[in-house]
Amino acid sequence: MYAPDDPTRYQEVLVSPMYLAGSNGTGEAGFSPVAHWPHQYLDEGPCQLLVTSPDQRIRIGWFGDDFELWKISAAEDAFSAPRWTATFNHVTPAEMVAGLTAALVQDYDEAIASDTPGRFLTGPTVPWRDTVRPLTDAGWNPDGAAELGTVEIIAPDDQAGILIDRRGYGSDRTTVELWAGPPGWGTRAEATFTARTPSHLITATAAVMAKSTPVVRERHQVDRRMQHLVTMTPVASATPIAEAQVPRAPTPLDVRRTAVTQAVHRAARAPRTAADLRVMAAQSRSTVTAQKRTGHPAPATSARLPASSPAPRRGR
Repeated sequence: MYAPDDPTRYQEVLVSPMYLAGSNGTGEAGFSPVAHWPHQYLDEGPCQLLVTSPDQRIRIGWFGDDFELWKISAAEDAFSAPRWTATFNHVTPAEMVAGLTAALVQDYDEAIASDTPGRFLTGPTVPWRDTVRPLTDAGWNPDGAAELGTVEIIAPDDQAGILIDRRGYGSDRTTVELWAGPPGWGTRAEATFTARTPSHLITATAAVMAKSTPVVRERHQVDRRMQHLVTMTPVASATPIAEAQVPRAPTPLDVRRTAVTQAVHRAARAPRTAADLRVMAAQSRSTVTAQKRTGHPAPATSARLPASSPAPRRGR
């Protein structure tokens, strides 16, 4: 564990491979593709946030205090039982979840444009070899010791894999499991898909695992037991070339921070509202009071009133 006063505790680092980076606790990356879909924040019950497609056929649940952090499903209509369910545990990187949610958005948009039920309801359509192709193309290999009736493809570092179970019957049984990390409560990431999950959605999720692009985490978010298995590079020390090779789209939090910073700068340069003028007047009075108390001029403030303030802008 990191001490509370450890200066490196909250240091941002690039973690590679991504599938061993763990969760950052917010789920932002997984929700980013569906940011424009309806959101329902729930005060009671284990599900804290429910995001649905506009017609509620696709449902994405966030269970922030549970072992199974994400539950994603699709149904023929808003009132039908799910045709399939995908579950991601609390260690799974949200970037992996984004592989599935982005594919669902694409499927939904195509269904609306073509007035068809949607590929997200088609079920398995290709052989398992095609389902795992992004992994085999990246150098993942079959495990010769897999149990009869199952197929397992293992990453080159032996720290991740996909298990396909072709035994048994029933639409609700788990047939595909993506895993990463050694067994353990805080170390093993798991994503499971039930029998009727469309093949291309599993492929889209697996394709994210196959990528070598690192992800950003605060240092304390990487479990101590995992740190010898990953490469962590401080973001601040990354070279411009490395940053160019690993582009990172701004998160919603980045956008909000930028907007606040710009607003503060605009207000400092040219306060235009009555509230701005009152603040500046108070600052001016404080400066005069300080001069009287010390007998010395107080430092000038960085923001000064403009000679003439422009008229307030009208809303559109």
